[in-house]
Amino acid sequence: MELDLDSNQAKYQIRAYQPGTLLVNDTTYSRSIVISPDTLIDDWKPQHISELTSDDLAVISELSPAILLIGTGSTLAFPKLDIYGDLINEGIGVEVMDTGAACRTFNALTAENRNVAAALIIK
Repeated sequence: MELDLDSNQAKYQIRAYQPGTLLVNDTTYSRSIVISPDTLIDDWKPQHISELTSDDLAVISELSPAILLIGTGSTLAFPKLDIYGDLINEGIGVEVMDTGAACRTFNALTAENRNVAAALIIK
């Protein structure tokens, strides 16, 4: 079997997730975060999907990703469209999934050098 070296150039990479904790690079977080290949916001307010507001996603516009992954916690829950509709109107693709799936998808997309951000609810 041939092995290839991981060539992911992202400054921030998600190493592990379980409900209540995220491991980014070598640091464990017990709060929700917003992450892109080059940016980490570790004081993101919503800790449960029911707390998510459009104001919480305003920071995404500044990151200008092509794709936003919203991780909704340990289970999939769709926020109301008016919470993330402005991002779609700006041309940002939005995908909603549970946080574990969002972490895996983020890593796969950054490995392809894609312009992605993830808003990851911790619980």
